[in-house]
Amino acid sequence: MTAPKDRICVGAIAGAFGVQGEVRLKSFCAEPSAIADYGPLWTEDGALSFKLRLTRPLAGGLGARLSGVANKEEADALKGTHLYADRARLPRLPDDEFYHSDLIGLEVCDTGGAVLGRVQSVQNHGAGDFLEITGPGLKQALLLPFTRANVPTVDLVAGVLVADPPEEL
Repeated sequence: MTAPKDRICVGAIAGAFGVQGEVRLKSFCAEPSAIADYGPLWTEDGALSFKLRLTRPLAGGLGARLSGVANKEEADALKGTHLYADRARLPRLPDDEFYHSDLIGLEVCDTGGAVLGRVQSVQNHGAGDFLEITGPGLKQALLLPFTRANVPTVDLVAGVLVADPPEEL
């Protein structure tokens, strides 16, 4: 099951930290500590929600307490759980910025209008965002740098983005 469109993935639980139920949290927010401002946070299926309190910065993440998590075993059981915030609690983005979940599933057309495929995921390995595009005309997934030069138009209402990939792609 996927999260409802009115929720955005803002982080993930990387595992337990200590023995008293604290978790190691990976924030996907531009300002990592802002994740605490968007609660309550939900699991992907919406079955569980948590109030979150940040406790300390950690290497590669944040220490946090989640409501209802009292010991290491309960924290360990949540490892890998993605956390979602209600879209209404998140900041409104400028016109040229997008939440990754808004891009996933968009139809991708070239500048001539030919359909290339659909956005399967948005990835970032430290060098900026890349759109993973798959489609019947592509032998393998295309990883397109998400820049204004490569993606001059994103129309969320129409569900389409226009791509102008470099020749080598």
